[in-house]
Amino acid sequence: MKRIKQLFLLLLVSLMFAPGAHGVFAQAPEPGVLRTSLASDPVLDPALVPDTYSGIMIKNLMEGLTRPDAEGAPEPAMAESWDVSEDGLVYTFHLREASWSNGDPVTAGDFEFAWKRVLDPDIASPKAGDLFEVANAQAYYLGEAELEDVGVKALDDKTLEVTLENPTPYFLDLTARTTVMYPVNPRTVEENSSWALEGGENYVTNGPFTLSEWEHNSYFVFSKSPSYWDNENVQLETVEIQIIEAESTANAAFQAGEIDFVGIPFNAVSIDALDTYRADGTLETVDFAALYEYKMNVTDSQLSNVNIRKALAYGIDRQTLIDNITKANETPALGLVSPAMRGFEDSNNYFQDGDFEVAREYLAKGLEELGLNDPSELTVTLTTNTSETHGAIAQYLQAGWVSNLGINVEIANQEWQVHLDNLLTLNYQLGRLGSVAEYNDPNAFLEMYYELDNGMNRTGWENAEYQALLDEANVETDEAARVELLKQAEVVFMDEMPTVPVYFYSNAYVAKDFVQNMHPDAFVDVQLKHVVVE
Repeated sequence: MKRIKQLFLLLLVSLMFAPGAHGVFAQAPEPGVLRTSLASDPVLDPALVPDTYSGIMIKNLMEGLTRPDAEGAPEPAMAESWDVSEDGLVYTFHLREASWSNGDPVTAGDFEFAWKRVLDPDIASPKAGDLFEVANAQAYYLGEAELEDVGVKALDDKTLEVTLENPTPYFLDLTARTTVMYPVNPRTVEENSSWALEGGENYVTNGPFTLSEWEHNSYFVFSKSPSYWDNENVQLETVEIQIIEAESTANAAFQAGEIDFVGIPFNAVSIDALDTYRADGTLETVDFAALYEYKMNVTDSQLSNVNIRKALAYGIDRQTLIDNITKANETPALGLVSPAMRGFEDSNNYFQDGDFEVAREYLAKGLEELGLNDPSELTVTLTTNTSETHGAIAQYLQAGWVSNLGINVEIANQEWQVHLDNLLTLNYQLGRLGSVAEYNDPNAFLEMYYELDNGMNRTGWENAEYQALLDEANVETDEAARVELLKQAEVVFMDEMPTVPVYFYSNAYVAKDFVQNMHPDAFVDVQLKHVVVE
């Protein structure tokens, strides 16, 4: 059966310099108040989340069946317990007594409503594929089954039964981390079509915080929710989040004492500030499961040639980029799957970093196949969303390919949404993107390339052998055998090279001394309910 797995888009970025809420909050720190920033307004409908930043906001406003514990493993949240059938296909969740911020009880029916809403093609959820492990979810999405056939059912107000297509070892990770499995308040959604665009009482939450204020493109405020079931363990009273589009401006605000935290999943640390923070001992870094890449449009007349694609991928000195440009101890990406993934800790390096000799050999083959006589006859365009960091990386790649391969390279900077739209419609040659795995399984990287119509593929590439290996892995119950099948799929992918892997992210962040427990995990989740500001 066809399956689509989605990754969150990683928008590491400021779009353009523009006025925001810089300075709208008090500069002096206050106990119980966390101040930070985002580069742009988030999307706060759990069904429509397009990027990591929006997802993190929702994960602190809403709560799913499970949530990540301190070690990253799923722990009880809205579900206080669950049972799993012997064949691993049926999960029965037992919900705790909990309330929405409008006073409605949180019920199993709220989860059924939310999941089936995501699968409605008219909603056009970019992450509907995260539900395709549920029996008949994809079939319904494709118009091949009825809504009542989908394997999610509220047996009563406090019992939710979920039936899967196949045993899924990471299913509880999905319920903890993917926002499309979070509930929404049915009454709110049905009565107010703009519910997710407003702050105040119109945005109904079941998580640790409410969205008490939202001044679009300026700031928004989370307030501790008095109706949250675990309210007594929420340490913060308020989270103030300014919209500051430029990374350098956010870092200036941090240095001026106006905000208390800089780093993903909020505004990234600007590359020109890394050395300063490292020198004064405030910089923290942690590896996380995300790939910085340049996707390649394989339907393009030049990039349809696999040898050209391999020449570009091989012809980068990633370590020099990391040492001199990004400076956050990232890991050169010589494969698709992050070594942070379970079973891929000793992930294969499929080629040598900066192997210009082999890159030139591939280039020569590709040029001959394209009927070109000289590298100077080949021109490629790198497309990126506007950002100080992304611009510096694009210029580094440009200089390296011009110098070492002799080709022509142009750079196009675009506003984020324009950039995304062009990737979706294959209106590009090489397009920058970052992808964060939402759960600890190699599938998080591999399945976004399962088929053309996966919203995260964006390369025009599809391969029957690759699909067959993922299908076989999906029904394999022996974990070692399953991992081996997934590694074979990665071999196929790297031989076709529809993307240029650049590096696996390391999250660099800084926090004020009075901020405690503000530690993004390997999947960029931050549990604000545990953060303390003294």
